Amino acid sequence: MELLNQGTPYNLFGIEGGDYKRARVVALPIPYDSTTSYRAGTRHGPRAIIDASRNIELYSEELGRNVSDIGIYTLGEMLQDVSAPEAMVKRIEGEVSVMLDDSKVPLLLGGEHSISIGAISAISSRRKDFSVLHFDAHSDSRDSFMGSRYSHASVMARARELCKSCYSVGVRSIDEEGMNRYKDEIMFRKDMRGISTDEIVGRILEKTERNIYLSIDLDVLDPSEMPSVGTPEPDGLHFYELSSILRGVLRERDILGMDMVELSPIPGLVAPDYLAAKLLYLTIGYAFVR
Repeated sequence: MELLNQGTPYNLFGIEGGDYKRARVVALPIPYDSTTSYRAGTRHGPRAIIDASRNIELYSEELGRNVSDIGIYTLGEMLQDVSAPEAMVKRIEGEVSVMLDDSKVPLLLGGEHSISIGAISAISSRRKDFSVLHFDAHSDSRDSFMGSRYSHASVMARARELCKSCYSVGVRSIDEEGMNRYKDEIMFRKDMRGISTDEIVGRILEKTERNIYLSIDLDVLDPSEMPSVGTPEPDGLHFYELSSILRGVLRERDILGMDMVELSPIPGLVAPDYLAAKLLYLTIGYAFVR
């Protein structure tokens, strides 16, 4: 029996009538934060994003259409494997591989940043003509951290083993070794000041292939707008800056997969959750509504 006054379905953006076969984008919530090293809680991020997203208008006045019309399907939450971070990465790789075989664009909802490694690995096993475009306050370039090579702080070290073209944007925290090895593959926040969005977009396009895997760590944003992260670095991007950059880049690039990670919800403070959901919806729109 269908209730006459029921709420929106409990899925990403509260979309009615979801159909996996017809969907272009498939969201996989991954409530995982095993290697978190400062403020824990990213395991609650996927549900917070979904909760907030169910209150977003599906019509985008910026894009002039209902973005969800492209087809967005939400899978159930992925079961954690807490035996070892590498085991969880392998599990994610397997799930993403199924989506790729079904010609879907995987959208991972984190969860900590280590989940990206599984998705990048799945894509790299199928094709080499892509870049990893990484928005983050941190370089995440340590070869290992706290005894694990599959730590949230080692995402880009592993990504560079899987993909020949990686570029990080918005970084304002990096270790000395990472600085010496990867500085030419990073647009630091300090170097983004005083230049236009068009110039930032141009630099990103120069450094990336036509096809990209997009990873958005929400701590790339300023803590005044996004305090709900594990390690809130000061002097971050603002919502309008990040969304403008994404819009410019995604006019010229095709997404093979993407993730949004590191939301660590603060009880009673829903504005950051809503910001994350809104940014996610716009990003999907920028990528697929042209």
